[in-house]
Amino acid sequence: MHFAYPPRKTSNPPPFLPRQSKLPGLLARRSRLKVIALAGLAFIAVIYIIARLSGRHGGAAHHKPSGRPPVVLVTVLDEKKYSKAYIDTVKDNRIQYAEKHGYKTFFAKASDYELKGAPPSWASVVATRHALTLFPDCYFVWYLDQNSFVMNPLLRIEDHVMKASRLEALMIKDQPVVPPDSIIKTFSHLKGQDVDFVLTQDKEGLSTGSFVLRNGEWAKYLLETWFDPIYRSYNFQKAETHALEHIVQWHPTILARLALVDQHIINSYSKDSAGAEYKDGDIAVRFADCTPSGAHPCEAESQRFAQQWRSNFKNA
Repeated sequence: MHFAYPPRKTSNPPPFLPRQSKLPGLLARRSRLKVIALAGLAFIAVIYIIARLSGRHGGAAHHKPSGRPPVVLVTVLDEKKYSKAYIDTVKDNRIQYAEKHGYKTFFAKASDYELKGAPPSWASVVATRHALTLFPDCYFVWYLDQNSFVMNPLLRIEDHVMKASRLEALMIKDQPVVPPDSIIKTFSHLKGQDVDFVLTQDKEGLSTGSFVLRNGEWAKYLLETWFDPIYRSYNFQKAETHALEHIVQWHPTILARLALVDQHIINSYSKDSAGAEYKDGDIAVRFADCTPSGAHPCEAESQRFAQQWRSNFKNA
């Protein structure tokens, strides 16, 4: 049995019927646009929720330090150039101070890190970053270089330096970053609660032998910027110190979180040739312009303070 062929198309098809109204087509287009917009918003909402959940449960970016320990005291040691007795005295000084306040200590060596030929002093930057990795719940890191002693065991970093109201009184505002005539100055409107990085100046510029850094994402950003290979490879006369001066003057994102304070607050010197000289009651003393050996050895400079810090700690 054969099926009939379909009817042949006529050579004169009927004209299209005119649309009764433009409204149904317009409504259809609007409906499609509405569906697309809602789908887009839903997609953005899903991405946002996933990002929030991943940050809350597994992302370091949203980690809030618990304050255990409140402070980590970081020092880089050079056991090749200094005697064991001197190194042991420095360690004992840090440990006694930390134990008194529930802090932790972190001792590193310059040889622990690959500096790609940069001067060993750069180890201070990467050691501070290392400490934040080991102690993610600390509130603050206090970097204090090897050639120095903590002298006043009664002072706590949280109160003496980093308390917002205290910082409001301590901050040196509208100060040239590199004295005496840098056109870049510390912010005059900065509030204590917004400060994450505290350090001092001496007679030559910024002094990086003692600084306090608040733990957080900004701290990691600062340290990674500071430790950038381009700065380490550049032949700055004072290595990481001059690198920081460059960064602070060219990156307002960093300057906006920085506070300069008087040297007596965290960075007094053993003599006044380079900066503010130590006086009784200061939290620490650094042996300015000393060297491992030669005419002004650090170990000899430290002798007049070694007995004093032990006496201060014993009587505290």
